[in-house]
Amino acid sequence: MSTVRDGLPVSEGISFGRIRVLRWGVPDVPHETIPASQVDEHVASFHAAREWARDRLTEIQDVTRERLGNLEARIFEPQLLMLDDVEVVDGTVRYIRENHLTAARAFHWRMLELQSLWVRTANPMVLDRLNDLEDVLSRVLRRLLGLPEPGDMSGDGEPAILVAQNLTPSLTVQMNPQSILGIATDQGTRTSHWAILARSMEIPAVAGLVDISRIAQEGQEGILDGRIGRLILNPDERDRRIYREREVRIRAWEEELSEIARLDAVTLDGQPVALRANLDIPVEAERAATHGAEGVGLFRTEFLVVGRNAMPQEEEQYEAYRQVAEAFPNRAVVIRTFDLGGDKFPMFLHMPAEENPFLGWRAIRVCLDRLELFRPQLRGILRATAHGDIRILLPLVNDVEEVVRVRELLSEEEDRLRRDGIPFHSGYKLGILVETPAAALDAAELARHCDFFSIGTNDLVQYTLAVDRTNARLSHLYNPFHPSVVRQIHQVSRVARAAGIEVSVCGEMAANPLGAFLLLGLDIMALSVAWPSLPEVKKVIRAFRIEDARVAARKALAAPTSGDVTRCLVDGLGDAVDLSAFSGRWSLSVP
Repeated sequence: MSTVRDGLPVSEGISFGRIRVLRWGVPDVPHETIPASQVDEHVASFHAAREWARDRLTEIQDVTRERLGNLEARIFEPQLLMLDDVEVVDGTVRYIRENHLTAARAFHWRMLELQSLWVRTANPMVLDRLNDLEDVLSRVLRRLLGLPEPGDMSGDGEPAILVAQNLTPSLTVQMNPQSILGIATDQGTRTSHWAILARSMEIPAVAGLVDISRIAQEGQEGILDGRIGRLILNPDERDRRIYREREVRIRAWEEELSEIARLDAVTLDGQPVALRANLDIPVEAERAATHGAEGVGLFRTEFLVVGRNAMPQEEEQYEAYRQVAEAFPNRAVVIRTFDLGGDKFPMFLHMPAEENPFLGWRAIRVCLDRLELFRPQLRGILRATAHGDIRILLPLVNDVEEVVRVRELLSEEEDRLRRDGIPFHSGYKLGILVETPAAALDAAELARHCDFFSIGTNDLVQYTLAVDRTNARLSHLYNPFHPSVVRQIHQVSRVARAAGIEVSVCGEMAANPLGAFLLLGLDIMALSVAWPSLPEVKKVIRAFRIEDARVAARKALAAPTSGDVTRCLVDGLGDAVDLSAFSGRWSLSVP
């Protein structure tokens, strides 16, 4: 009998193969003391192990830079800095000298103290830092104890789906995508460093599977779906048939990708749609253009800060923004300012402990409180406006005063750029992400201060329904077709049209075939989706009439339940789109 586990999708793709369970971790360290005569020897051993670990990590970083790029290589900076951290080094040496502990025991003890301190911060972003700590701890201890590095990641044996409790960046970057067909882990998120590397290496991956490393057995057959976040162990014939058919469809789409990319995103009755891409890092811009993106609807900028010990400089940001702008000449490129907090906090921001971080100090609140972080970003974006149609998007705005304050800051930075003789285009647009009920309800007032709206349905659903979208246990309650969500989207669309400003949707709902059908029916003619989804969304758009979408949307607005909303959309779409091709990715069934 098959076993199905749903987690968090972190890297797209479908893989079939045998399970390989990776058991790695921090080695056991015996509690031993040493005579005073050996103290200097153990201090020297500790420093030698540190130097070896630094050389090994630098080697891995260089390989990563050559193989994947500078951005991915920077992921190893926190570990390199940790090896020279005064708290780590001096604390370890002190325990050797004062407590006469072995080098291994002293280092282990000191790192466990830091681990305990970080855990108590209650900051979700600390998980990545703990992951880095674990990587460094394991590497140095193995050197001190004379143990080999963790298992061979080259995958020279039979191709397999790798299952582990968690991974580290150094383990992931050594993987051979020809042999490691997919990754499934108990822990981790989409922003985990190893997950970023998996996406760059195009290895399908699912995280947050809770206990999959305990359940999965070596050699079991498995199917991993990185698009919906699912791992099936011991799949039955029906599972294999469904996923083989889905894989065939995906390959067929990939084969006609270049043809679809050249086609316009336009409905059967001639309604054009601006179909843009969501990007996580600059190098994805070229891929998005190849997939037919008509610009960028959401460029997330957190890659510039997450996992780093120092704030990014203005010049570095400008170059990243310019790279994306130049990939889409004469097309809109919407850059979201730092959406920090919740599950994304860089090391240089000392995050206070919060019981509800997703409802706490995050997004625009952080930026307006930390102008030394925000001003360089605004200057970098303003400078990039000289290279294209750059638009600035503010996350988690609830209050008009937040927009007014940002406009004041932009005006000040424009004056500085003029004084410095640095070019920029003053006709840029400033908009907000509508992702809370407060913003949706206050849309009419916010529209007076904005040049455009972008609806972030991921958070709008989460905050409207009080359902954590990252909690696998609550996934059945996270429903973008809840009547309250649909009516809020309609309200924002109606207000934007009345104000004469563009409204778009950049959440996952836009990549859902029923979602795209509904959104167009609500007269939202700009959608932004993850770049791999662009071809299939374009095919959906080209398969129906806008008038049919409007009729279905009107019925959906009057529907009393989520099931009724879905039924209205399925009936309205009719046979135009084969929903069975999407049934594994979205909940499209009708009660």
